[in-house]
Amino acid sequence: MRLKVEFTTEPFDLEEAPAHALVAREVIEAADLDAVDVGPFGNTAEGAADAVLAAVDALLRKSLGAGATRISLQVNVVGEGE
Repeated sequence: MRLKVEFTTEPFDLEEAPAHALVAREVIEAADLDAVDVGPFGNTAEGAADAVLAAVDALLRKSLGAGATRISLQVNVVGEGE
C-alpha cells in the first residue's frame, strides 16, 4: 500500500523558518519517501505505507520537541501496489 501525507507545523513565522519547520523538513527529506514537496505553507510526501508512517511518527515527535504548538496532517491511501 502507498500513502500520501500532507502536513503543516505551527506557529508560522513569515520572516524566518522556525526550528520546528526546519526539523520537519529534515525528517521528511531524510526518510525513504517518493515525491517529497516541501513548501512554505504546506508539505507533501508519498511512499510505501511503512516508510510514511515511520516518517510521520518522527515528524510529530521531533517537531513538537523543536517547539511546534500545532501540527496538522492528513494521510491518504493512494495505491495498493506495495
